[in-house]
Amino acid sequence: MNFTGLWDVFVELVATPFRQMELIWGIVPLYFALGLNELTSSKANHRTALQTGFSFIWAGAHWLHPYFRTSSTGARLDLDAMLPINLLVTGTVMGLGIVALASGLRRKFPKHMSFLGHTRFANYFTIMLYPLQAQCLTWTWDRVIAIASFALPVWLVLHFGLMPLREHR
Repeated sequence: MNFTGLWDVFVELVATPFRQMELIWGIVPLYFALGLNELTSSKANHRTALQTGFSFIWAGAHWLHPYFRTSSTGARLDLDAMLPINLLVTGTVMGLGIVALASGLRRKFPKHMSFLGHTRFANYFTIMLYPLQAQCLTWTWDRVIAIASFALPVWLVLHFGLMPLREHR
C-alpha cells in the first residue's frame, strides 16, 4: 500500500465516528482527553495514569453499550454477539483501564506497568480503534497498518507542535 492509500485509510478512521451521532458522545471525550493530556507532563505519573484509565474505561464502555440487552428479568451483556477481535480488544482496553485507574488512585504502578501513564499513545490508539470497535468499519490489515504507520508522525506533531503551550503554563 502506498502513502496515499494509507493516508486515505487514516482519514477514514478519523472521520467515521463524526458521521454517526451515536458515536460522537464516545469519541469527543477521547479527543478532549488527548488535547488535555498534551498540555500536561509527558512523564508517567499518577495523574496521567488516571487520565489513561478514564479514557480506556470510557471507550470500552461505549464499545460494550450496544451489546447490553434488557428484558423483563433485567439487563445482561450479550458477548456472543460481539466479534472475537472486538471482544479481545475491548477486554484488553477495559482491563488496562482498570489497572491504570487503580495505579493512579494508589499512586503506584505495578511492576513493568508504568507505560499506562503515557496517555498520548493510549488516547491515539483508542481514538483510531474507535470506529473498528464500534463496528462502523471492519477490521482489515490496511487499517491496522495505517494506525501503526501514523502513530509516530501524529505523536511528533502533537509533541512538538504543542510544546510551546506546555512550557508556558
